[in-house]
Amino acid sequence: MLLGMSLETFTLVHVVLSLAGIGAGFVVLYGLFQAKALDGWTAVFLVTTVATSVTGFLFLPVDRLLPSHVVGILSMVALGLAIVARYSFRLAGPWRRVYVIAAVVSLYFNVFVLVVQAFLKVPALHALAPKQEEPPFAIAQGVVLVAFVVLGTGATKRFRD
Repeated sequence: MLLGMSLETFTLVHVVLSLAGIGAGFVVLYGLFQAKALDGWTAVFLVTTVATSVTGFLFLPVDRLLPSHVVGILSMVALGLAIVARYSFRLAGPWRRVYVIAAVVSLYFNVFVLVVQAFLKVPALHALAPKQEEPPFAIAQGVVLVAFVVLGTGATKRFRD
């Protein structure tokens, strides 16, 4: 039992948080392209994405460092930067760019994990890449990475004072 919940219930909570974070993240990203801060959506994105990362650590074995730990740690660093840039420095000066990049990176990590989980859980995708070392998995993750680099670059240019 995790936090007084069954593993199934805890997993459901984690997945709902993750999907809510991804959905809110794409709304925030749209706002960045429109040069709008979208305060409410930003709060939902940051809170649900932090909660996703925190709950994700509770699934993992703690006896050794795994790639999932590394992704979680990197996500928390990016989220920390986004939160500080947004709420402590109020997007002033270079913190505006730090916020955009950190928010986009945080969203990317959530989508990266979504792709990993899709290849683990969706039978058709799992058949294409059962070890997640096969070309279909690499191509999918490559496409996601390139898309986020393009989106992040565009958001950074468009989200101005």
